[in-house]
Amino acid sequence: MMKIGSRRAFIQKMGVTAIGAPLLSNVSDLMAMQKMHDAAGTLRVAIMGLGSYGTRVAKAMQTCERAKLVGVISGTPSKIAEWQKTYDIPEKNCYNYNNYGDIKDNPDIDAVYVITPNALHAPHTIGVAQAGKHVICEKPMAINAKEGEGMVAACRAANVKLLVGYRMHFEPHTLEVIRMRKANEFGKIMFFQGQSGFRIGNPDQWRLNYDLSGGGSMMDIGIYSINGARYMIGEEPIWVTAQETKTDPVKFKKGIDETIQFQMGFPSGVVASCLSTYAVSHLDRFYLNGVDGFAEMQPSTGYGPIKARTHLGRMDQPIVTHQTVQMDEMAKIILDGNSPEVPVDGEEAVKDLRIIDAIYKAVKKGKKVML
Repeated sequence: MMKIGSRRAFIQKMGVTAIGAPLLSNVSDLMAMQKMHDAAGTLRVAIMGLGSYGTRVAKAMQTCERAKLVGVISGTPSKIAEWQKTYDIPEKNCYNYNNYGDIKDNPDIDAVYVITPNALHAPHTIGVAQAGKHVICEKPMAINAKEGEGMVAACRAANVKLLVGYRMHFEPHTLEVIRMRKANEFGKIMFFQGQSGFRIGNPDQWRLNYDLSGGGSMMDIGIYSINGARYMIGEEPIWVTAQETKTDPVKFKKGIDETIQFQMGFPSGVVASCLSTYAVSHLDRFYLNGVDGFAEMQPSTGYGPIKARTHLGRMDQPIVTHQTVQMDEMAKIILDGNSPEVPVDGEEAVKDLRIIDAIYKAVKKGKKVML
């Protein structure tokens, strides 16, 4: 039975006056109202793809205030059973890749986070949208811009939101650098450098399978420097040039880029010089230079802790679990209609995909490609 004190607190929380309180005939009615309130304020999420990153997101969601893991979609029955036990997921919220369309009849799931290999993002996102559920898709959202545009159109037609896992768009150090740039604390921006890379291991993993990944380092780690250049500079690029280096053609087969150096030009004259690689470790650095100051982040996009400094000294923003903050903020976007400082919607993701398309084209042609 609910205690009087907690009952009174709940009534006050719900905005019910003392005069209106007697209308709540019994504790059952009160509990029903509490359940409705909780449901309205919590984004109930199913994760599709129970690999290493899906596991990281699931663990991070345990401390979310506005998002809750309630379901799973996987092609591996043993993983489903393990997640059910670990996260207390009911059988009715468990699906596989053949029957996940049935979530349309499940009112306990609001959104699905698609964390499958890149080439599966489009069909899975469209399938979820057609089932009437909001979609959160891991980046890169698709393997090319045309595919991404189709995903945006499908979600719009189904009247569901399409968000993308740009966790850095909510990271405190990142947001402070953006604030400083908008406040002109760096002066006129002149240059950006983005370095994104690590030495990839198992040669049999899906990231090195073109049919699943759609590319190599650029489709995995390189997107961070592309997206980071855009939000750090605050402009959209108008041209790209790019050069590819491949030292191990056995491991990095046709279509799988090992290392790409690329440059982007922006309307104000700013140039971004970036590196994406699967061959060099400890590359995780952003550097933004203006006539009056600079910002350097290293690590800049890793899982943390992010470390940064500016011409004013060391930055000391809060250290957060990126995926926890991301999911809470995405709940606010979907449930409350919030607009984040840096967009995380499908249209934002298509902009990155157009740049990736242009980079691959520049590598092939060996010359500047206009956007």
